Amino acid sequence: MASRNHSPAPTSLSTPLLSDSSITPSTPTRVANGHAYNHGDLSADAHAESVCDADPFAFLSEDHPPRSQGPSPADPFRNRTPGWGDAYCWARALLLVPVAAARLVLFGLSIAIGYAATWVALRGWTDSRERPREGAGPMPEWRRRLMWVTRISARCILFSFGYHWIKKKGKPAPRELAPIVVSNHVSYIDPIYFFYELFPTIVSSDSHDAIPFVGMIIRAMQVIYVDRFSPASRKSAVNEIKRKAAGNSFPRVLLFPEGTTTNGMFLISFQHGAFIPGYPVQPVVVRYPHVHFDQSWGNISLIKLMFKMFTQFHNFMEVEYLPIVSPPEIKQENALHFAENTSYAMAHALNALPTSYSYADSMIASRAADAGKANCSNYMVEMAWVKEAYGVSTSEAMEFLEHFLAMNPDSDGRVKAQDFWALFGLDCSPLCKKIFHYFDFENKESITFRQFVVGCAHIRKQPLFEGVCETAFDKCKVPGTSDISLAQLADVLRSSMLPPADDGMLKLFETFDIDNDDKISKDDFMACLARFPFMIALFAGWINGEVYIEIV
Repeated sequence: MASRNHSPAPTSLSTPLLSDSSITPSTPTRVANGHAYNHGDLSADAHAESVCDADPFAFLSEDHPPRSQGPSPADPFRNRTPGWGDAYCWARALLLVPVAAARLVLFGLSIAIGYAATWVALRGWTDSRERPREGAGPMPEWRRRLMWVTRISARCILFSFGYHWIKKKGKPAPRELAPIVVSNHVSYIDPIYFFYELFPTIVSSDSHDAIPFVGMIIRAMQVIYVDRFSPASRKSAVNEIKRKAAGNSFPRVLLFPEGTTTNGMFLISFQHGAFIPGYPVQPVVVRYPHVHFDQSWGNISLIKLMFKMFTQFHNFMEVEYLPIVSPPEIKQENALHFAENTSYAMAHALNALPTSYSYADSMIASRAADAGKANCSNYMVEMAWVKEAYGVSTSEAMEFLEHFLAMNPDSDGRVKAQDFWALFGLDCSPLCKKIFHYFDFENKESITFRQFVVGCAHIRKQPLFEGVCETAFDKCKVPGTSDISLAQLADVLRSSMLPPADDGMLKLFETFDIDNDDKISKDDFMACLARFPFMIALFAGWINGEVYIEIV
């Protein structure tokens, strides 16, 4: 990652705070936000320029502020025809109203027959209303044969949606050679097709169990449930995948490693559940060629998507079974390399671009949409890369997003310095401008959510960060106590900047007072700096024993 060129950091701030070498200069020198100067040496304009160029976090380590590559222009979750269409689309819809009505009847009958057959197949083997037990045996053969009624019903459902014929290339490999199948995920049509074609065991989110009809169907498929946000659940799911893949009496295990639907033009980062067990996998790619109607389930409601499917003359679908991908022979190469090899094979077949976006990015975009923000794709950060580079979890990214949304981003998803600091009750003082400039390495006077997340994560990752935070609290707390009072916080800020007005000071204090007990404990202090790690720059002067004077 390339770094930004900037002026050399002053000695007092480039020296680790825990070192004894931080000594206040003995000559009459003023220090403004960590930049020492004499009145005879620098003009006010030159000083202002140096304030912007200096790195306010140089005291944490020798590392420079991040200058990451710009965000990818790709949006793997955007449906390219989310509207109702042009005059041709409306004319076609009106013409096909009788056909759509017949398709809807076929859809309803197929659902009813499939439900009845599945209920009979599960009767006596497992309560159709209960989740399957971990470690349960395979479904008996006669019950699996009865499920053919439901599988034919699934094909009728596909027919009702306009998939009158489906182009297929290649064929499924024998289960003995590839017990695990992985596929890209574009639409809710994908699992219906694979249910009809393969009747596999699938890995599914816990939430799908409560969906009417769907819950019963996936129970008949001997589903492996997983809560993607629970490490224990993910570990249990991997063990179940391994157990069912190892036994030929179970059907194939099908996974959509992307974890969510995309528009089919890109592949997002794969989750590793299919690759950790170490069995050969057969990749399958699904395409939906189209001209007027993008069938991907992206930023479009399910009802609208179904309506548009019912009012098409025909919907095209292509399924291609790719050659088996075996796990790396060298044991040192882990599931990550196995997943990457599989992803590249699928991307090549799709002529698609692999990206570092993940399911978490779709959550971020969805939350931004819920907040009424336009251009929600501008909020995506390529979470697979952010997680690998900085260890930021999905929950942490969502918390960062809530703070960013509270900063009043504009229509392009960018936040200006004034709105940034208003959240904390602070004005755009020279020190605050320097901190903001750390994020705004593009010099656009505003920052994106990606820059905010990467900047915060970069600061938090510095080797000295946690120790500096503890030192800051110990030096700032009221003598003889274990807390920081409102008055003491104001005194600390006076060493670094002009303190804000009383209401701003109270707002900043409340930011640090996590548990709202009118005092800042060490736990409050550390938790606040974990949320807003850039705040540590406010305490640099106090820790180093220096006097900071702002020129206004």
